[in-house]
Amino acid sequence: MKKKILFLFNPYSGKGKIKENLADIVDIMVKAGYEVTVYTTQCQGDAVHKAREEAGNYDRIVCSGGDGTLDEVVTGVMSADQRVPVGYIPAGSTNDFGSSLGIDKDMLHAAEIAAGGEPFCCDIGQFNDDYFVYVAAFGLFTEVSYQTSQDMKNMLGHAAYILEGAKQIWDIPSYRMQVEYDGNVLYDEFIYGMVTNSMSVGGFKGIIPGNVELNDGVFEVTLIKMPRNPIELNDIIGFLTGITKESNMVYSFQTADVKFTASEEIAWTLDGEFGGDHSVAQVTNRHQALEIIVE
Repeated sequence: MKKKILFLFNPYSGKGKIKENLADIVDIMVKAGYEVTVYTTQCQGDAVHKAREEAGNYDRIVCSGGDGTLDEVVTGVMSADQRVPVGYIPAGSTNDFGSSLGIDKDMLHAAEIAAGGEPFCCDIGQFNDDYFVYVAAFGLFTEVSYQTSQDMKNMLGHAAYILEGAKQIWDIPSYRMQVEYDGNVLYDEFIYGMVTNSMSVGGFKGIIPGNVELNDGVFEVTLIKMPRNPIELNDIIGFLTGITKESNMVYSFQTADVKFTASEEIAWTLDGEFGGDHSVAQVTNRHQALEIIVE
């Protein structure tokens, strides 16, 4: 019996460049011995439902779009009765997780990997009752990705995130939180926090400390404290831009399990998409929970 692929794609990611490559991508999958079903996502969240419903009917699910599309497919497969390997053909303005996995931004090469590559057992993040692939974050710049219009993202790429973020820099919101991990308790005021499983975030490399492995069972956590004066702000900027390797304004550690408790509901993003408002966020590493196809 022929192997079956469900190919889900977001037609609007990355200036819609999937459309000009669609026939060649399907041809690559067919030549690899697969019967291919193509599905165009209709709205935000559609890929979650489709992947959850269809996971048991296919040997592999391949998706194309931005990191948000990958997030939706992984969330769907993680919550399905049966898990199947996931292939990824990056087509978004940012390709953090694809880069971390060594998946080429060239769509046809990525399609060859998705159809003929090897499964890699990857850690997946659980965020309360939801899932994420490579980053859960709150605070400064996190609202940028879902407040910036798709057209602006497509036109400006990384510059869209920076420009939109720059508007907020003079009015930095802060959040007083208790953070618990591995028997430790932090209580401080933060302007930004992220739990990551990626070599880069937002296209920027080098801001995640420690030895990053995507299947080691731990996350990298970065928390930035509220600056009280221009010197502290410069200290933070120096750390984020790589000028300095350490900062007294930044907590960084690795853990498999971390709990955030705030006095108010805080907006989170999961893989660059809105993840809801939460006063309590339990983030757990699901060690090697899903196979993702790599070269």
